[in-house]
Amino acid sequence: MKTKPRIPRGFRDFPPDIMILRKYVINKIENVFIKYGFDPIETPAIELWEVLSGKYGGEAEKLIWKFQDTYSGEWYGLRYDLTVPLARFVALVQLPRPFKRYHIGRVWRHERPQKGRYREFWQADADIVGSPYPEADAEVISLTIDAFLELGFKNFILKLNDRRLLSGIFEEELKLAKYGEKKMLEIFRAIDKLDKIGIEGVENELRKIGLKDTEITKIREIIAIHGETEEILSQLLEKFGRNEKVKIAIDHIMQILDNIPKDLLKFIQFDLSLVRGLDYYTGPCWEIVIPDVKIGSLSGGGRYDDLIGIYTGEKIPATGTSLGVERIIDAGLILEIFKLNRKTYTRVFIVTIDKKYRKYANEIARIFRMHGIPTQIDLMRRTWRKQVEYAKKKRIKVIAFIGEKESKTRTITIHIPDENKHFDQISIEKAIEIIKEI
Repeated sequence: MKTKPRIPRGFRDFPPDIMILRKYVINKIENVFIKYGFDPIETPAIELWEVLSGKYGGEAEKLIWKFQDTYSGEWYGLRYDLTVPLARFVALVQLPRPFKRYHIGRVWRHERPQKGRYREFWQADADIVGSPYPEADAEVISLTIDAFLELGFKNFILKLNDRRLLSGIFEEELKLAKYGEKKMLEIFRAIDKLDKIGIEGVENELRKIGLKDTEITKIREIIAIHGETEEILSQLLEKFGRNEKVKIAIDHIMQILDNIPKDLLKFIQFDLSLVRGLDYYTGPCWEIVIPDVKIGSLSGGGRYDDLIGIYTGEKIPATGTSLGVERIIDAGLILEIFKLNRKTYTRVFIVTIDKKYRKYANEIARIFRMHGIPTQIDLMRRTWRKQVEYAKKKRIKVIAFIGEKESKTRTITIHIPDENKHFDQISIEKAIEIIKEI
């Protein structure tokens, strides 16, 4: 009895039409990275467990795919993101600073599969290593916004905050410093779940941590603050400016804004509830959301000045941004920015009326391919009508015919179904010219 093949939950196959769209999106993002002067790197899909362990915190670390090598007994993990592997890479490879790298690749998380959340997915990251200055944060934020504009998105918001700002306010208003750094990270992780579990869910999480109801109420009031960035920052500075963390954070954010092109500022909104759930963030952080699509954040990033030092023993500042390829595609399809209307890269299908013209058809195919025109030829020994039927199912733009007349005169007949155009026995050079114009 045959067993029907299965695919693991949270993993997916991609047919050609989806892969063509995915490659289009990735290429668009990569081109923006390159325009900003970032260079590519690649790291292994698998890292030693000691590299990944203790870098993400709490629940995030539970989502790492962890396994033991049956031969060596060594413990490994599939990479959870592209940031920790970068930190390990920088610790091993000496490069001029600032080091501006981009990395587009798969990551794995043991998530509960749902729309916009998969166990295997692609991230596109751009990071600057070596600069502690707001100019670096401004550049990766500008790059992020430009990538979304390049992809065709218009109605999106980049939420911006600084962990030091929230920490300083909590110290002043709630005296939460008494709980210690570990407890503060737990509070940040609870706040980070706001979009997933709502404010009541966050309050329950804070109670589990051990906070009093009066403290929880105050936190709720604080994280509700969002809106016009400069106006709110001015109010916060006036109210909490005696706290050093608040002053440093606000000054850093204001310098970020000063270094972002004016036409991009309209996409930025200050939001005190934004903290990002990973423990390695140390300062400014951001996310991109689309109000019209309930799919979570499509991009996120921030400054992580302490992460690389875990491996090097030397404090090396870094900042970066990450674009979620899967969610960008899902949102783009929902908003009809993207369409799955391209079934193949092939631009020309050569129909041979009879097998005796096959040699000439192969010659034409070779010429087209040499001119950069993706071309298919019949490999199934079908009738010419079946060949045409196949080409139309694949939505191939140009159908070329090779028969007795074409073979004798060394010409080609081409038909363009979408435009209902037909060119009889034209020269190969003319055919190439017409095809390239389509």
